[in-house]
Amino acid sequence: LNFHTAAAAAAAVRLASSPARSTPTPPPAYDIWCPPLRSAGSHLLSILAGPMAETQPRSPPPSWSAIPLDLASLVLRLLPAYADRARFAAVCPQWRDVAQQFLRLHPPLPLLALPDGTFYSLPYAKPFRFPGFGFAGYQGVCGSWLVFPRDDECFLHDPFARATVRLPPLSRVRLRPSNAVQKWTKWEDGERSPDPYTTWMHIEDMEGKLRMSKIILCSPNLVAALVGVGRPCHLPICHPGGPSQILMCQPGASSWSVRAYDKCRLYEDMAFYQGKLYAIANDENLFVVNISQDQCTGDPQVSRVGQVIKGDPWQTVASEDDNTPGKKLYLVESRGKLLMVCRKIWVPELEDGDFSFGNEFEVFEADFEHSRWVKVTTVGDDQVLFLGRRCSRAVSVSQYGLPGDRIFFLDDDEVNRVKYGYDENTFCSAYNMRDGKVSSPHPMISWKRCDEMCLAAWLFPQD
Repeated sequence: LNFHTAAAAAAAVRLASSPARSTPTPPPAYDIWCPPLRSAGSHLLSILAGPMAETQPRSPPPSWSAIPLDLASLVLRLLPAYADRARFAAVCPQWRDVAQQFLRLHPPLPLLALPDGTFYSLPYAKPFRFPGFGFAGYQGVCGSWLVFPRDDECFLHDPFARATVRLPPLSRVRLRPSNAVQKWTKWEDGERSPDPYTTWMHIEDMEGKLRMSKIILCSPNLVAALVGVGRPCHLPICHPGGPSQILMCQPGASSWSVRAYDKCRLYEDMAFYQGKLYAIANDENLFVVNISQDQCTGDPQVSRVGQVIKGDPWQTVASEDDNTPGKKLYLVESRGKLLMVCRKIWVPELEDGDFSFGNEFEVFEADFEHSRWVKVTTVGDDQVLFLGRRCSRAVSVSQYGLPGDRIFFLDDDEVNRVKYGYDENTFCSAYNMRDGKVSSPHPMISWKRCDEMCLAAWLFPQD
């Protein structure tokens, strides 16, 4: 067995976990990652059965559970897709135990979740749906959890474990201090301006609905969220949203906690790294969020937000020729390091009135000792970064024989939303760190943009 027999292993597992049939299911094509493989599951079955099938041709076929567990583990190593892992675990209790142990050390490739409740298990291009209520209408992703914020409730649901975690609705926010009030400055023309800057008190007074742009389940007892208002159309194209604030709660709590007078920032992303919560603003400044416990209720709360790295103050603003790039920032932990990925997006207008999009990526490593970002030219030969506005992760792929040093990213509809044609298809794209080229790893996977601006997202099994 070797990494290039992954399709044969997948076909054998599908054969083992499905009713008896005369011919095995053909293996899938692996697009740009692997060439189409011609090996069939029956070939792998003959290898696994070995001499037993020749010396005892009239005996009943051996049970799949009779295969040595170390050999079953080798088969599991050839299966990068969650769908094949699930089929593997369904063969028998012995294989299920092997799969559970293996999953903790070697996570499968993520699933691509579409707003309508359709999922794709990479590297396959065939859609499927989880059993249950359909999972359409999610507003975010947190590892293996889909986020469903509502006016009267908010909850996380794990479609893999079929587990649900209840959270407070955004209408229930506990202020610190509890007697906080809005403060305004009068301009000469009589208009009011926040004094001295925009705080949570002013966000609540802004036009637009509160929205949860990012949520992280830091631990079983701690949930953090970036919350702001819907993106005003007049903001520069580099801003994914308006000012936002960091909220905290415990699963099952009755309210969120927020520091009422803390300055709101144009936060772009947030990550839980080595036991600490970090947030990055659009000017590339990195902040650490210190968390304490409310002495009265025991609930988690933000005690302080401090800057740990000063970023590049460069910010893109819309120009008359409209050829300036937009900038998006992502925080990703990879191989024990905290990375900032800067995505530049060009939207030049063509003569026919259409738009041609271009993407370029730069990756920086957080140097906490010297309080700076250090540019790196590779994310690792065995690493693939899966970037999304809702959730991003680094996944090791060398064990599956797949090429690394790539960035898989999704179109974030919140950027340049005025210029998007909502009737156009959106695709998953891959950026090669070695040559800077962008390709489409799955041209058959596409989805429609919609007015509600619900984004596709990466879903990571068994977080």
